[in-house]
Amino acid sequence: MKRSEINRIKAEAQAFINSFGFALPPFADWTPEQMRSPQAAGIRARGLGWDITDYGQGEFDELGLFLFTLRNGDEKDLSAGRGMLYAEKLLISRDKQLSPMHRHIVKAEDIINRGGGDLVMEIYASAPDGSIDRDTPVTVPSDACPVTIQPGEHLRLKPGESVTLMPGIWHAFWAEKGDCLIGEVSTVNDDRTDNVFEQPIPRFATIEEDTAPEFLLVADY
Repeated sequence: MKRSEINRIKAEAQAFINSFGFALPPFADWTPEQMRSPQAAGIRARGLGWDITDYGQGEFDELGLFLFTLRNGDEKDLSAGRGMLYAEKLLISRDKQLSPMHRHIVKAEDIINRGGGDLVMEIYASAPDGSIDRDTPVTVPSDACPVTIQPGEHLRLKPGESVTLMPGIWHAFWAEKGDCLIGEVSTVNDDRTDNVFEQPIPRFATIEEDTAPEFLLVADY
């Protein structure tokens, strides 16, 4: 992705978020110099802030995702079983924009449609070897009520609806009927180590520095 494209996508995403009356934390507007300062050490260490990815494929409108990590705990707390064990993100899936099939090793997450279009999810269980089980129905909680999804069936979340995905559950998603604002509440998250994709693709974009960054991405830290 070109840095100029990333600057543009961030501006569009911030306007979309603001249209729902959602206020981002002050560090969302920090300059690259501020984010590199000692004051931002905790933000950088926990991977908070802007995250825009095309999964290394150069087709953001078709295959991509916008994310902003609002808070994130420490993986050491998970081992200790106490402390800040949670994370929260805000995502935007554009209309028909795919976030590709993947699962998590550690992270359990609630995915919430916060507004806009429908959020459509393709969900599968894991086979014993960790691959996708495309033959067996899978049951997941949707707003705490069990929903059984047949192989190849899609789960459609309207604004306000959510689904809980435990580690090992394969999922891909996209928006329909308009761009979708998505909330994610999860256990502590490390996007560098906890994503397993069906296809051999990277989690973060490769950036072409065609202009100066107006802000830093999590991948820049």
